[in-house]
This record gives sequence, structure tokens and C-alpha cells, in this order.
Amino acid sequence: MTDMTPEQAGWFADTFARLVGNVEKAVIGKTHVIRLALTCLLSEGHLLLEDFPGTGKTSLAKSLANTLQGTSSRIQFTPDLLPSDVTGVSIYDQRAGRFDFHAGPIFANIVLADEINRASPKTQSALLEVMEEGQVTVDGVGHKVGRPFMVVATQNPIEQAGTYRLPEAQLDRFLMKTSLGYPDHDSTVRLLGEAANRNRAGSVGPLITAEAAVKMSQLADQVHVDASVLAYVSRLAEETRRTKHVRLGLSVRGCLAYVRVAKTWAASDGRHYVVPDDIKELAIPLMCHRLLLDAEAEFNGIDVEQVISQILAEVAPPAERAA
Repeated sequence: MTDMTPEQAGWFADTFARLVGNVEKAVIGKTHVIRLALTCLLSEGHLLLEDFPGTGKTSLAKSLANTLQGTSSRIQFTPDLLPSDVTGVSIYDQRAGRFDFHAGPIFANIVLADEINRASPKTQSALLEVMEEGQVTVDGVGHKVGRPFMVVATQNPIEQAGTYRLPEAQLDRFLMKTSLGYPDHDSTVRLLGEAANRNRAGSVGPLITAEAAVKMSQLADQVHVDASVLAYVSRLAEETRRTKHVRLGLSVRGCLAYVRVAKTWAASDGRHYVVPDDIKELAIPLMCHRLLLDAEAEFNGIDVEQVISQILAEVAPPAERAA
């Protein structure tokens, strides 16, 4: 595979900026989070949004779906939701004398899994295969979901009664985890001034086809990553596995995801190569849901972001190490 050229990187960055601007019509003042979400989409990964109610999680997911001229669906996760309600089911056709597969809402380019932690572990497990392999197996038959395919899941950090914590195996399948947070003063005033628009995401029109998104993903794969940057990612992962208070460190799948998303992030910045600062900037959204802290850390008020910041401070990036 040939490396991306500077001209291709410039085109990628221009297109990416247009996509960000389109989504920002609905999600005002959250440029960085929108960039992370689009990077996740073009890296062919899945996004977990965890934030308080009413911060725009669903609006962001809908705006992403509307920006892509493809198919989208929404699944409201509830305790009584069954795996077949997500994946689909085979129904016997008496006339034809065979079972026909009826696809579920997971068969879309962008799937909004709203309040994912309210479904039972059995239903949550129905997402494991499709998020990793891009296919659903029903009655021993595999069904591809197509490309691009992205699950945007939301969950609230409060109201834990009646919820089921996502297992580590499923968390690891999300490329990134982030939160929107409340808008700043100016953005809030602007939102209040446009209160008559009750469907902000509906005003976001399609800007890119599904086929073009796949081509952008393929182009991002061509971004050059120097061996020293790869070694930097490996050292960070090793440090997460031996750092105090960390019970579960960064997996090999997490390292592969790290490199993949760093390529897209670099291209979105108009570069055809990854720099150590890309790795640093993506550390928290990529690792915060993959590291599992012990009970002592939680008792002492140590959160995962503090641990990641400490690891970044202790592991020197290539340029500093060379100096």
C-alpha cells in the first residue's frame, strides 16, 4: 500500500472540515467532540457517548447519521429488549418451504443505540459479533451489515437503578468514549435563541455518500506511521499493564485501534504522517474505557483520566527520548 501524499492529506482535511461544520449546525460549540465522532466513523470504529441527560448525545448521533447519505436506525434499549429485536429473526415461509431472514435495525450504516446500559447482558451480547466482525449470525448463517457501519451508543452516568454495566469485552469494541458536557455561555445563549427549532438534527442534510466515506477510510489507512511512533504506542500499552491501581490495561486490540484512529486524526489535520502529539491527544478518549482500576483507586478518588495523564508524563515520546 502506498503512503498518502500531501495533496491527498489536504483534500482529506478540507472534506473533514466541511463534515464537522455540517454536524455543528445541530451540535453547537462542540467542535472537538464532533471531530472525535467523525474520526471514529472514518476509522470504521464505534463510539460510546457517556454524559448527563439533555447534553445533546442523541442529537450528535442523529446529525452524524444525517450527514452520511446512507441508512440509519435508532434502537431504544430497554430491559425487555430481546437480541432478535436488534439482529433480526428467521421466519418460516410456508409457501416457499424455507426460512427467510428478516433483518433487524442493526442493519444500517449508523446505528444509534440509545441508553445501551438499560438492556440485559444477553441483549448487549448480541452486539459483540457485529461490532467486531461486521456481520450477524442467525441460525448459523452469517449476514453482512455493509460499510460503513458505526454504532453510536449512549449511556447516562447517573440513574444506575435498573441498568446493566457494559462488560469489558464490549467496552473494548468501542473505538472511543467521550462526552459532550454542557455548552459554554455563548453557545447556550445561541441555543436558547433558536428554541423554536425543536429538531436541530433534522436540519442537517447529507453531505457525503456512504461510498465516499468508505473511500476516505481507505485513504486514511495510507497515512504513514513511523516505527518510533509505533514503539511509543507499545510502551504506553505496556505501562498501562504494570501501573499501580490498574487491573486491566490496554489490549492488543486497543493498540491496533490506537494506530488506526491516529492515522485518521492526522489526515483530518492535513498531515500524511502521524506525530507523537496525535497519540497524546487521543489517549483519553481511546483508553479511558479500556483501563479498569482497582477498588483502592476508587476509594482514594483516583479516576482513570488521572492515571492516563500520569502514564503520558512518565513515558517519553520519540522526539524527547531521542534528545
